[in-house]
Amino acid sequence: MQNSSITTIKSLAKQYAQEFIDVRHHLHAYPELSYQEFETSKFIQSKLSEIGIEFEVKATTGVIGIIKGKNPESRTIALRADMDALPITEENDIEYKSQNAGVMHACGHDVHTTILLGAAKILYQLKHEFEGTIKLVFQPGEEKNPGGASLLIKEGVLENPKPQGIIGLHVHPGLNYGKLSFRTGRVMASADEIYITIKGSGGHAAAPHLTADTILIASHLIVALQQIISRNKNPLSPSVLSICSVQGGHTTNVIPSEVKLMGTFRAMDEQWRYQAHELIKKTATELVHAMGAEIDLKIDVGYPCVDNDATLTNAAWRLAEELMGKENVEETEVRMGAEDFGYYTQQISGCFFRLGVRNEEQGIVNQVHTPKFNIDERAIETGIAMMAWLGMQILK
Repeated sequence: MQNSSITTIKSLAKQYAQEFIDVRHHLHAYPELSYQEFETSKFIQSKLSEIGIEFEVKATTGVIGIIKGKNPESRTIALRADMDALPITEENDIEYKSQNAGVMHACGHDVHTTILLGAAKILYQLKHEFEGTIKLVFQPGEEKNPGGASLLIKEGVLENPKPQGIIGLHVHPGLNYGKLSFRTGRVMASADEIYITIKGSGGHAAAPHLTADTILIASHLIVALQQIISRNKNPLSPSVLSICSVQGGHTTNVIPSEVKLMGTFRAMDEQWRYQAHELIKKTATELVHAMGAEIDLKIDVGYPCVDNDATLTNAAWRLAEELMGKENVEETEVRMGAEDFGYYTQQISGCFFRLGVRNEEQGIVNQVHTPKFNIDERAIETGIAMMAWLGMQILK
């Protein structure tokens, strides 16, 4: 029976592959930024309607579909795809290049949405062959705080019916197409944004004793903040604090009255995360005041770490090996990148895995968030089959 189901799903994924490659081309050509996915949302709704799947709209542009199998109240599993794009100008020379100036699907969310639509078509076709209910979560705003996942949760996406688990995937340009990777436990970091403004009276560069040197203070502060990581954090727990922007001054002989710093703080430990916030505030405030200036500091709390449930992830891992063969399933690496899928894993069991999209022979090697990111589109067939297979089998 298991082998028969695998054969059926693989056959359907192959049969529908070109249809959904065309879907991906449409989505890629018309990307929309976080919380502005109005046309994308309408497109998803139209596709679900074509299939016959009931849906509702949440968080303005999110689309939540429901597929009921046999005994639909017995169990529910959620399958999630994000759908927003990035403010990047595409540099690929392709027929389906972005038509929206300055906006690009540079993180593969067009692929994620395409795969979930393809899996939905298969699952609806095979709904009499599995038990329980499948909730399809097409989520807005993954790329921007507060994260579309948090908005959907507030609007009840994890209720009525409540899923026992949620599964999501992400394209992986470091992994060859045809391969998948999984990892249990904490797999992606939390992400918080830091905004600091150092204020002084400003003055002539030849008379620094008459003012607070905001540039010098900023340089001391950048170094001091790094010592929070190196001297306070458990060295066995990954954490990163990076100041990525310094803005202040415009000429050679004026000490500016204001310097702005922006950066990011990431951690794998939620307790340490909030301890570090207090250390950042204390260190920055005391140092700046000691050097004669004033400070405005804001920490914009972002996504929590993605913590893959061991039971759900190991089950998905085994199912992936059954579908793709053990030789095509690997253990994924820990990443300090962030994903708002972490909000779901705080509420219910979650599994977030990686889909290989790399093809060195074709020059498909660019990383996400770059103007030339693209995928080997044969990965779409793999992704559709995998999500449909998990949707059917993880319910058992």
